[in-house]
Amino acid sequence: MEMLGAILDLGKTILAPISEYYKYHRNVDEHMKSLKRKRDYLECKKSDIELKMRAERLPRKKPKREVEFWLQNVETIYAEIQNIELEAERGNYFSRMHVGKIACQKIQEVTELIDESCGFGESLVIELPVSYGDELPTRALVGESTAEITMEKIWEHLLDEDCRMIGVYGMGGVGKTTIMKQINNRLLKEKDKFNHVIWVTVSKAFDVIKLQNDIASMLHPNPLESEDETTRAGKLYAALKEMKKCVLILDDLWNAFPLENIGIPKPTSENGCKLVLTTRDAKVCDGMNCKTIKVELLSIKESHDLFLKTVGCDVSNIPEDVVEGVVKQCARLPLAIITIAGSLKNVVDVSEWRNTLNELRTSRKGSAHVDDEIFERLRFSYERLKDEKLQRCLLCCALYPEDYEISRDELIEHLIDEKVIKSMKGRQEELDEGHTLLNMLENACLLEGGSKVFLIKGIFGKRRFVKMHDLIRDMALQIAGAKFLVIEGVPNEEEWGNDVEKVSLMFKNNPKFPNVSPKCPKLSTLLLRGYVNIIPDSFFVHLHGLRVLHVDCLEFESLPNSVSDLKHLTSLRLKSVKEIPHGLEMLVNLRYLNVDSFYPNQEKMPPGILPKLCQLQVLKLPFFGFEVNGEEMVRLKKLECFEGQFDGVKGFNTYIESLEEGGPSHYIYAVNTKKPASQLGVAELGESVILSDCNICILPKDVRALIICEGLPGGMSSDYWKNTVWLKGLETLYLRGLKNLKSLFREEKVAPAPVVPLGTFSSLKQFSIWDCPNIKKLFTPGLMQNLEQIGIYNCKQLEEIISGAEASDEVEEEEAKEIVKIFPRLRNLILYKSPELKTICSSSNVILCDSLNSILIYKCPKLKRFPLSLHLIDGELSSPPSSLQIYIEEEWWELLEWDNHDMKMVLEPLCQFDKW
Repeated sequence: MEMLGAILDLGKTILAPISEYYKYHRNVDEHMKSLKRKRDYLECKKSDIELKMRAERLPRKKPKREVEFWLQNVETIYAEIQNIELEAERGNYFSRMHVGKIACQKIQEVTELIDESCGFGESLVIELPVSYGDELPTRALVGESTAEITMEKIWEHLLDEDCRMIGVYGMGGVGKTTIMKQINNRLLKEKDKFNHVIWVTVSKAFDVIKLQNDIASMLHPNPLESEDETTRAGKLYAALKEMKKCVLILDDLWNAFPLENIGIPKPTSENGCKLVLTTRDAKVCDGMNCKTIKVELLSIKESHDLFLKTVGCDVSNIPEDVVEGVVKQCARLPLAIITIAGSLKNVVDVSEWRNTLNELRTSRKGSAHVDDEIFERLRFSYERLKDEKLQRCLLCCALYPEDYEISRDELIEHLIDEKVIKSMKGRQEELDEGHTLLNMLENACLLEGGSKVFLIKGIFGKRRFVKMHDLIRDMALQIAGAKFLVIEGVPNEEEWGNDVEKVSLMFKNNPKFPNVSPKCPKLSTLLLRGYVNIIPDSFFVHLHGLRVLHVDCLEFESLPNSVSDLKHLTSLRLKSVKEIPHGLEMLVNLRYLNVDSFYPNQEKMPPGILPKLCQLQVLKLPFFGFEVNGEEMVRLKKLECFEGQFDGVKGFNTYIESLEEGGPSHYIYAVNTKKPASQLGVAELGESVILSDCNICILPKDVRALIICEGLPGGMSSDYWKNTVWLKGLETLYLRGLKNLKSLFREEKVAPAPVVPLGTFSSLKQFSIWDCPNIKKLFTPGLMQNLEQIGIYNCKQLEEIISGAEASDEVEEEEAKEIVKIFPRLRNLILYKSPELKTICSSSNVILCDSLNSILIYKCPKLKRFPLSLHLIDGELSSPPSSLQIYIEEEWWELLEWDNHDMKMVLEPLCQFDKW
């Protein structure tokens, strides 16, 4: 009988899951109907919330973050339900069972979203905190006395109640923008003077809609949509009218205009507003009824001091009359001084200085227009470059729009395509040379470098760019002459010219592309940028010599069929295109192909194209909604850079296994992604693998970023990391939507040793986890000492960040009291909507503030201890980093427990208590 009972129990154990799956199969239609009803109800909720939010979203109001996050989750679940419906249509037996199961799960998730929407309170928006503006990067004032006198005049006028509009004028390159950037930053520091500071660069090509957009982009929320100028002006006016005591700075204005045409309220004593503009023409100041201030040239002494400071070396062996002669030739103009001195950096040879002076003296004289003299000084710096590669590199920058922040990576790719950078052993060597060229141009003061830090879905990155002063750009275009055609719109056929080699056309407001067929036998580069929909087939008929074609246009459908005749094309970049060009396989000389699109009409690269493009070195495709065949990818033996999505795990594994040694030096491999890559935040992370809804793949050994999202069949077991290669070079780990994930690096109820090999995550710098509702613990003590960024979002059952939060009873009291510093390199910490989070670390652990830049904590009500610490100096707490910002709920802040009670007092001035 005992045996029979055991057999019956075994039978029940075996039959239980079978019975459960049979129910899913039998009731799948019911489950799908119920899911659709829930989805429809959720859609009604979403529509009501969006309608109410629009009604409440007045100037100086913005949606609550929890509302924005809820709307994002709704969009995500819509996409997931759509996938379930597609699977249901396939209709095979096992698929129906799976559909029935996940439909039940989604019904529960939709119900939770509907319940969440009831907890938003009476209002869906919050009052924005006072926004003062953005601090601008700027160099020190050149010509301290002259510049400081001018700056103080502007400052006095800003504080003068009777002065409302100020015009700052002076010749190009005299330092107007630098002075105004200093004013901008001073206004931000002295916050008692004004409530808001808005900076907009206008530039030569004045355009009403662009200026409206630029001003509106500085407002939160942005009040403008695509409407006519008058309606837009009304909306902008309403938004700006709410901003009392506002300073609007318009830099580099070339034409006067009526304020009402743009939507700018007239500055008055009632609204406390001011308008400051900079221009090269005093008539513009008069046309705007401004109080004018002229920026004067430097004094002789200031010119001398600035020149020697820029040269940066001891020139005591250079005859004084030679040095002074060179300085004099700079005509006391800061831009000319900086560029010419930049060309002589670290030059100590007397002959070279004399030669420089002679060349400057014999350059063109007697020009009636002062700008010609400036151009001559700038041209001299261009010619001093000597290296033709540097000169060609500088000229290529002039193909981009005025005041444009040119991506370093994009520019270097362009230089490679243009053969400014010759072919080398590998693509990385070519990229390295490109960065070296740009650094040299920055050091020569002919380009201005910069970077922007960004945060996308919990992952931090940095984009580097270069900018070109508009005078240097004008000089470059003057040097290029008839070889360059840089213009707005499309010129008539006779305007193209037989000598033109590079053409850059910029479009506005989606004009119709004219039916032209230019004949330019020397044309090698064509850049199209802006708003254009369809290019006529006739356009490319005679452009057989074209080697580089970049189309960066919005609402762009596809290229005409005549593109297939461009046999010499080596570089093709298509942004926002919806369809792969017909005849792409005919472009057999392509080495660079970049198709950047989020909404393609095609789901896969048409078969047979890739194997014919066997010369490809760079292939960049959408990560979302567009797949490549892994077996076809194997044929691309010269590939050094690849970004794109494979058609499943099998195809991906086939490709990775084929690489043997080497393979692309840069890659972003995606499998089954269901979101645009920009939402995943991987564009700047280096060698990355994105896995979604798939089992573990064969990972490349040099992977730097691993993104796992949208669930894994069976969850992430303790063997998951063991089955990968040892990820010693991994710098970024991003996890999202893993519903079954319970533990990361150790199993529960087992020995404390980590389940990953020692050193596996020794290089990890960024960790981000989203929507993993069942995970309770994250890190093992000591495993993550190099982490710089931690982002935790919406993990409902997470209790501990570092497991083993409390010392065991067996630990001696002395050991338990020993303070251990954790996350010594941590810069950014985000804890968002984790209601069960109780501890960050044990009471014997602290996080030093030394390297911290930002902390954001929201809706973590059970977290009571904030383990921040500062150094003690003579028994007193040291000062925290000046850059540290803490975004936190005020009520929660008041309830926190501190190891050192003085910490709260020291850190509180750095807190920004948002009205969540």
